[in-house]
Amino acid sequence: MKKTTLLTFFMALVLFTAAQQPDKVRLENERKALQNELKAIQADYNKVKGQTKQTIGQLNILQRKMNLQNQYIHNINKEIRMISDDIYLSTLELNKLQRQLDTLKQQYAKSVQYAYKNRSNYDYLNFIFSANTFNDALKRISYLRAYRNYREQQVENIRDMQKMIADRQAKLLGKKNQKSGALQNQTLQMRELADQKKEKDVVVNSLKSKEKELLKQIAAKKKKDADLKKSISIIIQREIAARRKAEAEEAERLRKLEAANPTTTTATPTTTTKAPVKKTAPATIPLNAKEVALSSSFSSNKGKLPWPVDNGVTTIHYGPYSIPGTSLKGDNPGLTISTAIGAAVKSVFNGEVIGVFNLGDGMAVTISHGKYFTTYSNLSSVSVSKGSMVKTGQSIGRAGADDEGGEGGKIDFILMIERKETNPEPWLRR
Repeated sequence: MKKTTLLTFFMALVLFTAAQQPDKVRLENERKALQNELKAIQADYNKVKGQTKQTIGQLNILQRKMNLQNQYIHNINKEIRMISDDIYLSTLELNKLQRQLDTLKQQYAKSVQYAYKNRSNYDYLNFIFSANTFNDALKRISYLRAYRNYREQQVENIRDMQKMIADRQAKLLGKKNQKSGALQNQTLQMRELADQKKEKDVVVNSLKSKEKELLKQIAAKKKKDADLKKSISIIIQREIAARRKAEAEEAERLRKLEAANPTTTTATPTTTTKAPVKKTAPATIPLNAKEVALSSSFSSNKGKLPWPVDNGVTTIHYGPYSIPGTSLKGDNPGLTISTAIGAAVKSVFNGEVIGVFNLGDGMAVTISHGKYFTTYSNLSSVSVSKGSMVKTGQSIGRAGADDEGGEGGKIDFILMIERKETNPEPWLRR
């Protein structure tokens, strides 16, 4: 047996298997996360599925579900490819082990045949006593013992090899069964995706049949979004002006203090709010020390912020969206969240209410969290006023009725960093 070649093969196999382990763990974690997300999105879809009117929100949830389903199938496909690679390598290993076993058996057969031909005790004695010296006779005895041990070792090697082959065969069978299970799961998920496509076609056809009505809804939403963004911009601009005024008044107070008592004011400016402003705050949004700390705390809670409603479904995501099969398009400045009419709407973080305003068919509240600003609109009522300090999870109002075709209530949630809109979804806890 060529030990070096066999050792090299096994080392390569071990290294390949070790390299695959992180990928296997990553695939399993990804699959579990997708399964959990699919369950959550199915629960969300069930809430709007029973509505008699087909809506854009219903279509968006269904599309999101299909995207997750495709990702899940893609994950299964990667798993199948990985298992197939394992099976291929295991088959190569088994073939090599079988060849090694055949070689061992041939070598053992030759040794048995040789021993049979020279089985006479006379031949062994003659071999020993024909030695020229006593030391040579001892060497011949040692040789005979070593030859006997060699034959015994051959038997042991054959047994070990047979055991190894049986173990590899069992593992190969397990991998084939695993692949069979993955293929069955793949078929099941493909059927699920096909059913979802049929369901989506029903919703799309329903929406296409009332394209003119939806066009009016989207136009109304665009106008409402524009008014909302304009109102938020004015409120933030006023807040910036107020902060700059406060900053100027503080600077003037320090200047007067220094002029009145120059010996005691040299160290005072270093403890004021100007130092952190220069380091962390952008020039467009003045921040004092308290606002800097609040901004930092808000930022560190990215992905952990509570939802603005306890039971809500995102029906229109942030950014551009379109309705398949139609020319209808929109651009959402935040998240449109479907919820029950009158559901409590809550602040996602500590902050100060800097604006409460009426958009004609609903109220809106804007809260400052340092350089971050959140706005909650389409409220039927408001329970806070401008200048109020709010805590995380504190109720600020109630959700109004859905004016875009839905049968329940809804709110629009907008997040801005300084004056720039951003996607709120990555900031909220899943």
